[in-house]
Amino acid sequence: MTASTDVPLAPDAPPQVTHGTTAAPAATGRAGAKAILIGEHAVVYGRPALAIPVRALEARAEARAISGPSRLRSALYTGQAARAPERLRVTVTAMAAALEAAGSPDTALEIAIESSIPAERGLGSSAAVSAAVIEAALAACGARVDDERMHELIQTAERAAHGSPSGLDARTVRARAAVWFEAGRIEPVSVGSDLTFVIADSGVRGRTREAVAAVAARRAADPAAVDASLDELGALATAVRGQVSAGESDGIGAAMTRAHTLLNGLGVGDPALDRLFAAAVSAGALGAKLTGGGRGGCVLALVRDTDAAAELSDHLTRVGAAAVWTTTVEGGA
Repeated sequence: MTASTDVPLAPDAPPQVTHGTTAAPAATGRAGAKAILIGEHAVVYGRPALAIPVRALEARAEARAISGPSRLRSALYTGQAARAPERLRVTVTAMAAALEAAGSPDTALEIAIESSIPAERGLGSSAAVSAAVIEAALAACGARVDDERMHELIQTAERAAHGSPSGLDARTVRARAAVWFEAGRIEPVSVGSDLTFVIADSGVRGRTREAVAAVAARRAADPAAVDASLDELGALATAVRGQVSAGESDGIGAAMTRAHTLLNGLGVGDPALDRLFAAAVSAGALGAKLTGGGRGGCVLALVRDTDAAAELSDHLTRVGAAAVWTTTVEGGA
């Protein structure tokens, strides 16, 4: 991963560029956030899920070749990649995977990362940062890969963070439309008309591993009841796929609200999420639900249009949302 480790630089030492005293031009990479519209947790047990890209939030990376050890620059850490803290292991893995794919494993890079995607909120932060870093690193090496190879590289990085990722995040953070995931297969979903969503951050970090374990424990104790809920979530996902393609916002909203109730029944809810959910529904959202692993994270609410989104955003901020974003999945995609 590094060009030389004989004389390591101090973590705050400036990088030495490969073109004399002139900085090498930076190559860039970008990826967006994602939100699960319906199907989280059920997807772990073989039911389908549907996710949407969230272009309002973005991870961006700039990469340039340097001499000396590879370096990272971000809000979390600046210094040698080899000395990065454990929480950045996914980023270091992404850079190494890209260099290997480019046929330049010994090339040293400085990669600067900026991201507006909050971590541990179920919005695909690690996948988006990985995608941006890989795209920038490949470009810095003058290399390109096809979509499938890019997906494999993001998955390589994601495994460093999540162990056995489904691949849904890796696909959706680079998507332009809705994404369907079932039995390990991922397909794009046509969108019949614009769908506008408000995402509200509860301010509580999601606890995905804890939530997954809670569902597993409940299923072990009462498999019939839990499987019935998972089956209903799967059926809702199938219905929502058709409604998204047909532009049936009311049906999508009703399914979202029902899914929230089912997810709470599986034990993955959180009081802060429930407060935002109730506030969104009472304020006129077409539907709302927790999105992602649960036990914290964000609420996703569907609204009629951008004017309604602005009103709901203000309302959710007043009732305690830590942050609020609006995103539109465009029809015809």
